[in-house]
Amino acid sequence: MITLLIFIVILLLIGAGIWGWPLVAGVLGISSVSDKPGALKNITQLMNTYDITPAEVETAFQEQTTIHSETSRRSKGDIAKTLFSYLGAIFILAGIGTYIGMFWDSMGSAMRIFVTLGVGYVLLIVLVSALHEKKYPRLVLPLTLACVFMMTGGWFVLIHEFFPRSDDWHTAVLFVFGIMALQMGVLFAKYRRTVLAFTSLFFAYGFLYTGLDMLGVPLAYNAIVLGASLFLVGTALEETPHRVLVEPALLIGTCWLNSGLFDLVADYTAVNRASLVIGVSLMLTAYGLQKAGQYPRLTGLGYFIGSIMAYSGLFDLVQNTPFELLYLAAAASVLYACVVLQSKALLLTTVIAMLAFIGYYSAEHFANSLGWPVTLILMGTAFLGVGTLAIKVKQRI
Repeated sequence: MITLLIFIVILLLIGAGIWGWPLVAGVLGISSVSDKPGALKNITQLMNTYDITPAEVETAFQEQTTIHSETSRRSKGDIAKTLFSYLGAIFILAGIGTYIGMFWDSMGSAMRIFVTLGVGYVLLIVLVSALHEKKYPRLVLPLTLACVFMMTGGWFVLIHEFFPRSDDWHTAVLFVFGIMALQMGVLFAKYRRTVLAFTSLFFAYGFLYTGLDMLGVPLAYNAIVLGASLFLVGTALEETPHRVLVEPALLIGTCWLNSGLFDLVADYTAVNRASLVIGVSLMLTAYGLQKAGQYPRLTGLGYFIGSIMAYSGLFDLVQNTPFELLYLAAAASVLYACVVLQSKALLLTTVIAMLAFIGYYSAEHFANSLGWPVTLILMGTAFLGVGTLAIKVKQRI
């Protein structure tokens, strides 16, 4: 048991640096730009992330200027055509949805299947036509989402109408997600559109998750296997035209992976230790991403979530023990790292952690003591003075 626990900890501290926490689409990682150097830094990070050369930037800038001039010359007839196309699609879908809602209970089985699965395949035919003709590229995304929604619901309706009702939801979900993954995969292989790649991955991983759960694989191992594989898929997408899916894939995959690792570690040890280990591994991985200059949003979110887990786990470990002040020392060390790394997300959680701990420690050990708050004020004044002196010394050097 001890050997297995040590192996898992080593895996988390080392292996998580490879898989662990490139999180996606985290809004807390967005860095604010208030000056020209900050804007140039963000541009450099984006160029490193997506392997963009200066020549490509210049070409894209020239093309954008040309497109802008051409767009300004678009005729009112083209704008009206696009507008009425969208309005027509919206009203058609609204009419279908209203009809289904009003008359669902009075319909027979065949009619229910037709207005769901049948309409879904009609939309699929329209989608294939639009993809093949390449005349309405802006309609591909709404058409894909509409036909996916209708076909998925239609298959479930068909199963509900023609098969005996039972509590075995795995078989129904496995069948529907397998059919949808096959259809979306064929379309993606033919037309190579990003939205088709997204739907193919969605249904494929839904099929795999349901199948593994049906086979009795524990949820922790299920999450580890699928999360790691989705992370690898996201990494592979970096070399394709579908780079917009990289950050969402990394986000979902690594959240999945780390949740499985957390459950696995928590099964063999305390939850607070698992929180501390996973939190530290997330921050180390975020640091690796920051050094590589890739995915600044994922880096910030990794620092944020990882520090929250690490602080909460560490506090649970040292609370009501002789080592309580180690928490403050650890937070102060991370505060130094915040200054060096210039991470606003990590700074936010560290400041909150230090203030919360000082409040807790004061209430526990110095209640109704006037000397303690005065001591804190004097310490704060001393630190401000030292900081001002350090700035002056740096300027002279």
